[in-house]
Amino acid sequence: MITLQNAIVGYDHTPLFPPLCGRFAAGSLTAVIGVNGAGKSTLLKSLAGLHPLLGGKLHFAGGKAPAMAYLPQLVELDRQFPILVQDLVAMGCWPQSGLFGGVNKRSMQQIAGALDTVGMSSMAREAVGELSGGQLQRVLFARLLVQQAPLILLDEPFTGIDAATTQLLLRVISQLHRQGGTVIAVLHDMSTVANHFPDALLLTPERCHWDNAERVLAHYSTAANQRGAA
Repeated sequence: MITLQNAIVGYDHTPLFPPLCGRFAAGSLTAVIGVNGAGKSTLLKSLAGLHPLLGGKLHFAGGKAPAMAYLPQLVELDRQFPILVQDLVAMGCWPQSGLFGGVNKRSMQQIAGALDTVGMSSMAREAVGELSGGQLQRVLFARLLVQQAPLILLDEPFTGIDAATTQLLLRVISQLHRQGGTVIAVLHDMSTVANHFPDALLLTPERCHWDNAERVLAHYSTAANQRGAA
């Protein structure tokens, strides 16, 4: 779905890691890992078209970017915006209905089903500002289900979330993947990567490793040990 050719990611003419070459295959499930400041979130924003590359090329299959769902870190979201839970989820219908197209009966059924999947049906009429971090993340995942985008970009989706919610959201990611979605997620917990993500991309200032998760995690462990020894 996405091919990177010597893609340079960074700020102020300063790359965060070496030029990146590789591809995210359609229908793949990839974890992006690395230490803080390695450029993981910046890479995700570049894939989403929110941050320009410093150099190199980014190609999408078919010559244009597909519909995508980008979920930033919770700390980047304005939780005080006056909107109800069901209305936030309904925003996922906009790609199909348009901003002023309204929500039809079928869309309402999708919204209700998505809220049920994430265990938030009882809070459909609650204000988003009243939700805990875990509850809000559940609602945002319900919006992903409604959006039905072929490309899903998740930036640290489990940070600050309790274990039960994390397991539920991992099941949602698995569902999106089974439905053919290409999922790219920035993650910090290596056990989550090992148990749930077949592919991984490790970003370091010295080099990048892009392979199946088992091989990449071996590189990550080696790099961590070297940092510890230093």
